[in-house]
Amino acid sequence: MTKRKPTIVDQVVSDNKATLTLKVDADIADFQGHFAQFALLPGVTQIDWATHYGQALLNAAPQFAGMEVIKFQEPITPDMTVTLNLEWVADKKKLYFSYQSEAGTHSSGRIKLSN
Repeated sequence: MTKRKPTIVDQVVSDNKATLTLKVDADIADFQGHFAQFALLPGVTQIDWATHYGQALLNAAPQFAGMEVIKFQEPITPDMTVTLNLEWVADKKKLYFSYQSEAGTHSSGRIKLSN
């Protein structure tokens, strides 16, 4: 079996917000082939994880409908621990996300979802 998701170290969920502490394990399949000399977590994987956990934990809408203001600022590398902050704004059908660590903000943006 191919590993696609990180290890959840901690999670706090309340109403429309979730904070997850994630161990981005080196054996996640998405690292393979994404820069042999300097492995980093692809942006599409970061968006996939944010969408997945937003839907699973916050009952965000099920269909991907686009992205807004997506910024990738710092690479996420194998075995890094990051915090994923999520907020589902149901009336706007937008999932706000950010990945952060001691190194700063890695990425952030809004994902549009629909029913």
